[in-house]
Amino acid sequence: MVVTAGGAGEPPGPEQPRVQVTPRAVLVVMLTALALLAGLYLLWELRNIVVWCVVAVFLAVALNPAVDWLDRRGLPRVVAIVLVYLALLLLVVGITALLLPPLISQGQALVTFVIDLVRDPPGGTPQAALQDLADSYGLGGYLNDYLDTLRDQIGSLPERLSAAVAPLVSVTRSIIGGVVSSISVLLLTFFLLLDGRRFVETGLLLVEPSRRPRIQRLLDRSAQAVSGYITGNLAISLIAGVATYIALVLLGVPYALTLALVVAFFDLIPLIGATLGALVVIVVGLFTSPLTAVILIAYFVVYQQVENHVLQPLVYSRSVHLHPIVVFLAAVAGAELLGILGALLAIPVAEILRILAAEWFAARTARTGERAPAAESVELHE
Repeated sequence: MVVTAGGAGEPPGPEQPRVQVTPRAVLVVMLTALALLAGLYLLWELRNIVVWCVVAVFLAVALNPAVDWLDRRGLPRVVAIVLVYLALLLLVVGITALLLPPLISQGQALVTFVIDLVRDPPGGTPQAALQDLADSYGLGGYLNDYLDTLRDQIGSLPERLSAAVAPLVSVTRSIIGGVVSSISVLLLTFFLLLDGRRFVETGLLLVEPSRRPRIQRLLDRSAQAVSGYITGNLAISLIAGVATYIALVLLGVPYALTLALVVAFFDLIPLIGATLGALVVIVVGLFTSPLTAVILIAYFVVYQQVENHVLQPLVYSRSVHLHPIVVFLAAVAGAELLGILGALLAIPVAEILRILAAEWFAARTARTGERAPAAESVELHE
């Protein structure tokens, strides 16, 4: 007779043993929860150091190919790291020496242009325009009283300069903190480049031998994604800045170098950065001439399509495989958490999470495929 599962002929199974909660188990759970909360609180208090470590890891991964290349040429690893650091320093100093003088002069001219535009717009002074508008509606007296009050407040500004000492101290403290953070990140990056392999090998020793190849593969793919994204993002931003500079020079737009650097800087932010930089350039072009602004709008629309459909797939094809909506959400979330730095790091972090998820699904599918044939063989033997 065939007995079906749950049928009347099935003998009653053994009763499940009841789980007894002992005071010791409750104490262990409470201590574990307290330890977890204490660890989270400690991470929050040390969040600046955690951010330094994260940035150092990304920089180490980005610079590691150059260091390995020099290492394979027979140079000691310390010397290779120092040479890479010196190359970066020379690059920064060279770019600064080349661009800083015209950038300062054009920046000052741009600020002066904006101030003069506000003080003396093409249609006349703002005060005269407001006075004419108020007189037309019979409100000239109220406007004069308001302007007198405004003049009194402006006249008292020198007495309030002492109140600016506190913000000045805060800015100075922020600058010093930024210098300390930069030095700390560079030192952490140096040690990661020097002994990163040893750290990875030590960490792999804590894992079961059967899982070490998979974890090593995940680390290699993650490092490739981070390195490819950082170098690719810098290359695309450089292309955006150079192309914008050439377009502005051809159109005769003033402050071309400053505006091109603005576009290159904003282009580092995924998806929306180029649009933000383009808005600044278009506004300046509008004050040059309406036709120039229209040409700039057309240029940035065309360039954005070229960047999205040609440059990014060409540069990121081997490092980042994310849908545009995932890129956008990751960039917004990163910017919300850590500002511009978070927006820059969000894409490689999202790619690492995608790699981990893909590996987990692949391993789960492999385990399911192994179990299914085994179950079929049991049914056939029965």
